[in-house]
Amino acid sequence: MFKKILIANRGEIALRILRACRELGAKTVAVHSEADARALHVRFADEAVCIGPPAASRSYLNIPAIISAAEITGADAIHPGYGFLSEDAEFARICAKCGITFIGPSPEAMRAWGDKVTARTSAAKFALPLLPGSGVLDSVEHAQREARAIGYPVILKASGGGGGRGMRVVRSDAEMADAFPGAQRESETGFKNPDMYCEKFVERPKHIEFQAFADQHGGVWTLGERECSLQRRHQKIIEEAPSPAMTAGKRQEMAEIIRAALRATNYTSLGTLEFLMDEHKNLYFLEMNTRIQVEHPVTEMATGLDLVAMQIRAAAGERIDLPDTRSWSFRGHAIECRINAEDPKTFAPWPGLITEWHPPGGTGVRVDSGVYGGWRVPPDYDSLLAKLIVHAPTRAAAIVRMRRALDEFIVAGIRTNIALHKALLSDQEVIDGTMTTRTVERVTARGH
Repeated sequence: MFKKILIANRGEIALRILRACRELGAKTVAVHSEADARALHVRFADEAVCIGPPAASRSYLNIPAIISAAEITGADAIHPGYGFLSEDAEFARICAKCGITFIGPSPEAMRAWGDKVTARTSAAKFALPLLPGSGVLDSVEHAQREARAIGYPVILKASGGGGGRGMRVVRSDAEMADAFPGAQRESETGFKNPDMYCEKFVERPKHIEFQAFADQHGGVWTLGERECSLQRRHQKIIEEAPSPAMTAGKRQEMAEIIRAALRATNYTSLGTLEFLMDEHKNLYFLEMNTRIQVEHPVTEMATGLDLVAMQIRAAAGERIDLPDTRSWSFRGHAIECRINAEDPKTFAPWPGLITEWHPPGGTGVRVDSGVYGGWRVPPDYDSLLAKLIVHAPTRAAAIVRMRRALDEFIVAGIRTNIALHKALLSDQEVIDGTMTTRTVERVTARGH
């Protein structure tokens, strides 16, 4: 096991990684911006290093500062969490060059699967089902030609990105002329990569993702799927495991294809393969995220596994002792709600001082958060405050438990999206498990 791990992130995921490190016996180093000097992960870590001003570009994305912090404190590994540098293959390469273990896949695997266009090529090679799509688009005219060949509507996507940034739904040549330059600029700003591609747009799909994991000794597992259809502007809001739309046969079929693809590309560590499901329950590969996911706790609660600890142990070269099953068995049902600091009507971020903070508890309730009463939410980062996760024997019981937990969640001083979660969990589509990526749009349009 590593002696000391630097956590190159902030907020709830930094605290989540810190807890796993403590249980594995590894010392921790927290890095932080000036805005996060009083954050919980800074207070709980064995050591802390300030790496710059509030702007992420000058702190959490500042590779020289992070490497210097690791060298000064003697950290022998870096965990990047999610976001920031978690899928930056160049950062992983620099870590290796400096003799520091990057807790994640190799730079080569990150490049192969992290770039969306390259990943589509790999997916086709390994028989992962794909929507019709293009290669890299070099101009508006090229994009229009490809979109006409595919058939409108299409969705523009950033080749090197995710999280909804750079995405545009386009329904005509005229819309493409307007959408392409803006999407390209957003991709360049967000990911330092202007490359765009497009694929067929499915109007009312489900969003399903499969959690995969591999160690350095040939062990490869899929740990079931998560339902992530409840999202707004391509940002997930509620996730659950397992998906109410998945059958045991389809789960096993996808597990075998995914395991074969990861073995063939020598992939190690955690990875999430994302798919769209159409109205006929056909799955189509979207992309692979080569990191821990925000929504990993629903898989942990539904399987009994500690994914972060497994990720760290695999990076340290340990053999992970899991049953060699073709498809993982779930124990009950788990749901996660992302609690954000935002205006409930406009969804604009709502930073400010938290004057009261009372998270829920009780049987089957988990709260992952780096927040406390008296802490000021900075305006410089993502608006995520906490992840509220519940587990119960059945999906119906998990929905009831989540409603109860949301009723207990008290946050004062700022605005949150708790009311939206309550509205969604009372919607008939959600109760029936038939929700799609358009459900949140419909619920918010009626004023929840």
